[in-house]
Amino acid sequence: MPAAHLKNAAARGLWLCHGCGLLSRVRAEPCVCPRCGAALHARKPAGLARAWAFLIAAMILYLPANLMPIMLTDTLTGSQRDTIMSGVAYLWATGSWPLALVVFVASVLVPLLKMLAMLFLLVSTGRRSRWAPLQRTRLYRMLESIGPWSMLDIYVVALLVALVQLKSLATIHAGPGAIAFGAVVVLTMLSAMNLDPRLFWDEDGHSDD
Repeated sequence: MPAAHLKNAAARGLWLCHGCGLLSRVRAEPCVCPRCGAALHARKPAGLARAWAFLIAAMILYLPANLMPIMLTDTLTGSQRDTIMSGVAYLWATGSWPLALVVFVASVLVPLLKMLAMLFLLVSTGRRSRWAPLQRTRLYRMLESIGPWSMLDIYVVALLVALVQLKSLATIHAGPGAIAFGAVVVLTMLSAMNLDPRLFWDEDGHSDD
């Protein structure tokens, strides 16, 4: 029997507590978890709307994250403002192409692909699509697992700020692009956290309302 036609736990009246993880049989609504007292819901309440809100905010901030300086460097010879792409171009031009590829993939390509993947999941879930729930669940898990790795640029900037100021060679500050970039990563992670992947498997009209 195809997995998509199996009756899920919600259809059997079994709800999972989002506080302590206890699986409880629900006989009437509203109800609370018998172990921790948290309110029980078949799906995350308004999770889809919150996931959309966080994703739209992340997509708006993606442009300033890539166009505004991520690092401001002040030295005795002057100051320099570097964006993510100017850093990638500098690394490439100086022969550090492996590092340039890593920064480009982690800081430009991965956040963009994550937002496109979340857009696909939200659109298909909002349209109550029954297409490939297993593959969409795997895509969702992959998005959750790679989330922290998109912060590579922020880690590099923080490390440079500490090292350079310690040696008094120059002064490095995080630019407004770093704030926007960090916000993009966090907002994308929040969007994924608020999307309930069990909605991929619902066939009987369950919603997150």
